Amino acid sequence: MHDYYPLLLVGGIIGLISVVLIIAFSMIKDKKQAIGFDRHMKDGEIVRRLMKYAKPYAGKFLFVGFTVLLGIAYDVLSPLLIGKITDLIRADFELAPLFRLVATYAGILIVSMACTYVQAIMLQKVGQKIISGMREDLFTHIESLSHEQMNEMPVGKLVTRVTNDTNAISLMFTSLLVNLVKNLFVLFGVLGAMIALNYELTLMVLCFVPFIALFSIIFRKFARRAYRRVKDRTTDINTYLSENLSGIKITQIFNRESEKLRDFTEKSNGLGKAKREQILVFGIFRPLVYMLYISSVLCLFFLGGKGYLDHTVFLGQTLEVSTIVSFYMYINKFFNPIQNLAEQFNWLQSAFASAEKVFTIMDIEPKIVDAPDAIELETVRGEIEFKDVWFSYLPDEWVLKGVSFHVNPKDTVAFVGATGSGKTTILSLICRNYEFQKGEILIDGIDIRKIKIASLRKHFGQMLQDVFLFSGTIKSNILLGLEGVSDAQIDEACRYVNADHFINRLENGLDEVVRERGNNFSAGQRQLLSFARTIIHKPAVMILDEATANIDTETEVLIQDSLEKMMNIGTMLIVAHRLSTIQHADNIFVLSKGEIVEQGSHRQLLEQKGKYYALYTLQFEKERLQKQQSCAAPRDV
Repeated sequence: MHDYYPLLLVGGIIGLISVVLIIAFSMIKDKKQAIGFDRHMKDGEIVRRLMKYAKPYAGKFLFVGFTVLLGIAYDVLSPLLIGKITDLIRADFELAPLFRLVATYAGILIVSMACTYVQAIMLQKVGQKIISGMREDLFTHIESLSHEQMNEMPVGKLVTRVTNDTNAISLMFTSLLVNLVKNLFVLFGVLGAMIALNYELTLMVLCFVPFIALFSIIFRKFARRAYRRVKDRTTDINTYLSENLSGIKITQIFNRESEKLRDFTEKSNGLGKAKREQILVFGIFRPLVYMLYISSVLCLFFLGGKGYLDHTVFLGQTLEVSTIVSFYMYINKFFNPIQNLAEQFNWLQSAFASAEKVFTIMDIEPKIVDAPDAIELETVRGEIEFKDVWFSYLPDEWVLKGVSFHVNPKDTVAFVGATGSGKTTILSLICRNYEFQKGEILIDGIDIRKIKIASLRKHFGQMLQDVFLFSGTIKSNILLGLEGVSDAQIDEACRYVNADHFINRLENGLDEVVRERGNNFSAGQRQLLSFARTIIHKPAVMILDEATANIDTETEVLIQDSLEKMMNIGTMLIVAHRLSTIQHADNIFVLSKGEIVEQGSHRQLLEQKGKYYALYTLQFEKERLQKQQSCAAPRDV
């Protein structure tokens, strides 16, 4: 019995390690709720949803599977060939049989290498197409979310989902799935060859399989936990960078660079800690699998050497040197895929964690969707009516309280009132950027909830105070992808809104480069470009939300002239603090705390001497004092 003490020692060490891992596994399961998972999707559900994107390419995956079967011939047959070469060298040596065996070995190797090349090329092409489709679906879904939902999600988080997370998923289709299948075939092929060669030694190798399965299950739990933390920390950093790089001017103005650096360092250290945990998990699992491999090799040499020297017959089989050599190679072929599974588990957990994040976004139901019987709105006259409309951003905190009004086609209507009175909210509800809780909003007598959202919005042109310009050119920002518009039509639109005054002075004209958010143009220039953008899309209803705020006097003259021209195009809804810009409006609604308290023309409201009269008098007096101070200021000599 003492002859087998080395085997008992190896078994005792492996058993002790297994007990420690099982205890750690049970502890991490108890702390599952404290980890902070986004959600708890099962692996089967993740795989099922991912396979929907792979289904159109099933034929290509089957072809890759066929090349995998050809490729694993090398892994299965090469140890047998090496064993035969060993026997050939020990017997009466002849060159011809050796050449045949070497040629066979080389042929199998060449076929395996060719199959590997074909797999890599085809999988990369198919994988990129799958991920492109997933990115497009994700981006399209994000576009379908309402303004309210977009306000609840940081931009950096969405960027991470569309870029980093989909990149991690791409590994599944470009390498992981095929390698997992290949390793599975290799394992079964090698196992079959070992059984055929010597089932005594095969039983010895199989004794290590339960421990491999146990370690893999435990590793899966720790790896998933580590990868979730890495993904969360990466999202935190991307979100922080997205926000703070956009607002870095404010940071510099208030000299808060050191505080922001401290916050960023804290988040960066959090990501570093999560990465170290991930490396630790992988750094423990891979050596454990390698330990099992070495243990099996030691047991092979111990049993094989002892059986060969003692001429032991076990279950009717005797051990030869060629058998031991072949088995040594087979053990390597058997454990090598298992060791690779450690790295593939690493990627698999990353892909699953990323897929969980992506599907979390895709599972968000848009709050504003088309009704089943929604109609296309081919033309719009511009008649707008609110009937007892109530709206709140937060439950029971009403921003609009029973608002009712009527706008005739082609009329210019203005909304004035204090900040928070509900002016901008009214404009947002007309375009269904938000969903109101009570009442009705009608366009040409049709409830807007019965009109397809895209059909409704294409008839509106919105010009906001904070004009957003995309990186590109002036032309691309005016068109926004609109096709069938000539340069002459763009020039005409720019002249109509007086944007040609500054465009003609630019070196490249309409092809002038627009930097991020249009920061190489003044606020007035950006506003004129937004007017041109609106005109070129030929809206039936135009919305101006504080479009004349924060504009210099010279540009305001151009904008006022543009507004007078645009009033003749269609219905115009204006929100303005500068009451001088709305004096020619057909109707003015004065709001206070979510209710319309006055309405009428500029002259009518002044005659009433109510809230509008007080606002106008206050603003007129303020402007008069500013002019006096400007005239009294000393001039530079």
